[in-house]
Amino acid sequence: MKTNPRRGQPAFTLIELMAVVTIIVILAGIVIGGMGFVTEKQAKEKVKIQIALISKALEEFKLDNGRYPETDDTDDNSELIFDALYYEGASDLKKEKKIYIGELDPQNNKQGWTSGVASKETKIVDPWGKNFRYRTAVNANDTQNISSQNPDFDLWSAGKDGKTNADPSHKDCRDDIRNF
Repeated sequence: MKTNPRRGQPAFTLIELMAVVTIIVILAGIVIGGMGFVTEKQAKEKVKIQIALISKALEEFKLDNGRYPETDDTDDNSELIFDALYYEGASDLKKEKKIYIGELDPQNNKQGWTSGVASKETKIVDPWGKNFRYRTAVNANDTQNISSQNPDFDLWSAGKDGKTNADPSHKDCRDDIRNF
């Protein structure tokens, strides 16, 4: 710090102020970049937990009903597992059907598990807002005879990019998170 010869009081030079501002900008960039990495890691861990909970609920559904929820020919059957694991139990006035995952309630959805309101069109979504993918053993891994660790059903998130393919080794599946 130099003193001003006119008044004799200490003052910062323009170079010193620019150095301080530059250091602050660099540190802010590092912090913001680190926050993006942490947020992405947190989303991946959340998907793994969701897949584990949904898989457990699907197993409970099979124990109660003797089968897994039905699927159609597409892999985007998120609304079908929502119906089976929550909607049918919540809309059953006789209470003969069970709610398998209470966190799927669209009215009290603090975790962001579902899209829309409680209806047959509601879907279970991952932290990136993409639908979970689901297929039963009839459709599971039959595209290229890929061996599955879970022969009963396949459940997965298409990841941050939202792209997926039936073949897990395809380039679109690099960020997929799967139960198989």
